[in-house]
Amino acid sequence: MSELTPPSSPPPAAAPAAPAARSVDEIKRDPLVAAAVSRVSDAITGAREMVGEITLFVERDRIVDVCRAFKSDGFVYLVDLAGVDYSKFPNHTGPRFSVAYMLYSFARNARVRLRVWTGDGEPVPSVTSVWKTANWHERETFDMLGITFTGHPNLERILMWEGFNGFPLRKDFPIRGIDTGARIYPEVFPEGGGPKAGSTGKDVKDVNVYKGEWKRYGTWPAAQIGGGNGAKAPAKPAAPAAKPVAAVAPAAAPEPAPAPEPEPAPAPEPEPAPAPEVETETEDDTDA
Repeated sequence: MSELTPPSSPPPAAAPAAPAARSVDEIKRDPLVAAAVSRVSDAITGAREMVGEITLFVERDRIVDVCRAFKSDGFVYLVDLAGVDYSKFPNHTGPRFSVAYMLYSFARNARVRLRVWTGDGEPVPSVTSVWKTANWHERETFDMLGITFTGHPNLERILMWEGFNGFPLRKDFPIRGIDTGARIYPEVFPEGGGPKAGSTGKDVKDVNVYKGEWKRYGTWPAAQIGGGNGAKAPAKPAAPAAKPVAAVAPAAAPEPAPAPEPEPAPAPEPEPAPAPEVETETEDDTDA
């Protein structure tokens, strides 16, 4: 009897072809953004769509007008504002930095992203007049990338201290950090800020190769960190031994109740004594 050949499974169906990308004008006419774009169409320089989300590129000096138009059209929530350094992005030839504004509409449950391009040293208008929360977002972007914002009420560092050398999220910032010669930073820096470039007497590009003598701030274990001289901490006196607890005698069993005494039997009643005999006088005795 020959073996039966199992039927072969049908080939998998081909994946549906991706829809053709929409043009910039088609994206600008999308119902989600058409109303806001119509008010500031001359400030929109480009558009792109990815995974169902729209990104509009905005002329840098018009970003405040565009943000205000979108806020009035229902995008009242500034989710985030962040910068990107494109200095090492493959085949990038435009300005070094981009600033992205993520907007959200509660009524439509939809997001839109606005982006502007700017070069190193070219400030971007602040949108704190549109969203107050942009105050902190723009400070962080300045602190991490060095992008400045004109019209900001208090543009200063928010994560690093004043006087910190460099901007940590720039692509040319050393991944291992910049050696300042300080092993442990104090809680409060003196007036003028913290460690600065050249404070160790070396080239600022000389990263993490400090060969001087480190100050001794303590030794391990953690209990000795505060000593500062490496001496062993004095041993704590031993706690006094606990007094032995006297054994408790077991409770005596209760004595049984005494049995009731039997009642005495009643004494028998005495029999009555016989009556004495009375002699009767006879006539013979009288005569005698």
